[in-house]
Amino acid sequence: MHTNQQVVLKVMNLEKSFYLRKVLDNIQFEIKNGERIGLVGYNGTGKTTLANILIGKISPDKGVIEKSTDLTIGFLSQSIDYEVSDFHQSLAGSKSKGIFQHASELGLHKVFDWEEDRLNHLSGGEKLKLALSMVWATKPDLLILDEPTNHLDFHGIEWLVTELEKFQGPVLIISHDRHFLDKTVKRVFELEHGKLHFYNGNYSDYRKEKQHRVENQQHQYSVQQRQIEMVELQMEQLKSWSEKGHRNSTKQGRDFGPKEYHRVKAKKRDNQVKSKMKRLQNELEKNKFEKPAEEVQIRFQFDTQGKRGKRIIEAKRLKKSYKDRTLFYNANFYINHGERVGLLGGNGCGKTTLIKMILDQESYTEGDLWRSDSIKIAYLSQDVDDLPSDKTSIEALGFTDRESVLKARTLLANLGLKEALINKPIGTLSLGERTRVKLVDMLMKEYDVLILDEPTNHLDLPSREQLENTLSEFTGTIITVSHDYYFLNKLCERLLVFENQQIQRFEMKPEEYFNKDVKKEVNHEEALLIIENKIAMILGELSIIDQKDPKYRVLDQEFKELLKQKKELIG
Repeated sequence: MHTNQQVVLKVMNLEKSFYLRKVLDNIQFEIKNGERIGLVGYNGTGKTTLANILIGKISPDKGVIEKSTDLTIGFLSQSIDYEVSDFHQSLAGSKSKGIFQHASELGLHKVFDWEEDRLNHLSGGEKLKLALSMVWATKPDLLILDEPTNHLDFHGIEWLVTELEKFQGPVLIISHDRHFLDKTVKRVFELEHGKLHFYNGNYSDYRKEKQHRVENQQHQYSVQQRQIEMVELQMEQLKSWSEKGHRNSTKQGRDFGPKEYHRVKAKKRDNQVKSKMKRLQNELEKNKFEKPAEEVQIRFQFDTQGKRGKRIIEAKRLKKSYKDRTLFYNANFYINHGERVGLLGGNGCGKTTLIKMILDQESYTEGDLWRSDSIKIAYLSQDVDDLPSDKTSIEALGFTDRESVLKARTLLANLGLKEALINKPIGTLSLGERTRVKLVDMLMKEYDVLILDEPTNHLDLPSREQLENTLSEFTGTIITVSHDYYFLNKLCERLLVFENQQIQRFEMKPEEYFNKDVKKEVNHEEALLIIENKIAMILGELSIIDQKDPKYRVLDQEFKELLKQKKELIG
């Protein structure tokens, strides 16, 4: 890591608004050499907008960005839809050697041999790996990565963590991946209501400190509210005395002296009230504590009708291949109603292809894939760009009757999509906000099977946690592809593992699957210990009995058998 803490990029008084909504308000910060910064915040708060301003893709309404003219910024965009044409250009260009090297480190071998057809059938993960290789090959001075782990498999995430450790320049990472942020960042910038807040440490440190700050703010706000109540009470008292004074001064009567006394007293009270009011207002203006914003509560609700037949999907000797590449062959597995099944495997092994085969969107080469006709399937794909960009959320969902529109609006609001956003064209929404619109579409209709392809990719953390909790209440079947191991582990109790062109079913959670080799080693050691203990006991017995004793032969035989077992275990 660089000890040189020179400022690489400086941002001053940055402002940006869209459709009268200020997403960035007087933003100021510096990025120093070697820093590792995580940029976090709810979906739609302007994180990607800030990244696009830093790289010069969009202009701010106001503000200055100071950086040296020769600063190369490597930018990984969140939506990896710079499709095949970009890859063709880059793979043919002068930097291609570096791209091939990085691609092979990420598990994409012989990229230079890939034909047009192969580049047209890239999985989300393969696209991301190629895009990452392209960014790395530009030899950047500063890296800005927008959701870099969204489509990466476990191997890819580990590679990225290691590469970032080796990288000398500063890195700004926009991410909702808790595990990844904890492993990589040392500072956190949080974007909230257009303002930037700064925290030291990794993601877990930020959550603790944020909680502490919110509690502190809540306390100060409560103290101030009590002060205000007290002062208001005093003022009420003064007012009532003042009014009483005015009343007494106007009472009919001959005695002018007391009337004048009450009038002067009332006037004095009026002045006291006014100066007290002024003092209070000044004090509040100086030290005003806002009520802390509540964390958005997100609710999903699912409803699925009675149980269907037990087995809903079954594959026999299933094979899928393209011209020069076999994804998998001789696959035999089944899925029962109500199961939560995670699809595990490296990028490009055929997980999304299998989903498309289950949905009848893709054919298979050999074998058989049976699906129950009585099931209703909902599919949330990785691609959230297929919603009509000129329509609002409600228009895109296509509901017209009052009850459905009301329910959809409530669901969108529960998902954190504010009223103002519901009425905006989908084209202006962030990818996370679009994912919510798709989720509402699934929630409004009663499905038996949910197929989720990277469902947490564009969701912010509160939404991820809420989705985990809600899906655990869903009584139907869930089939999911996810590289968010936190999410997968919480949700799935069975796996279909894609490895060496095979698909195998495992009755275990991802955590158990990843630790199964460790378990084997432990069991191996335990077995060895048991055998050695038995051998010691038999040797002890053999040393005290006569060789002519009939028991001697039995023990001797057992001793030889145990030696044989020990040899096998060691060998």
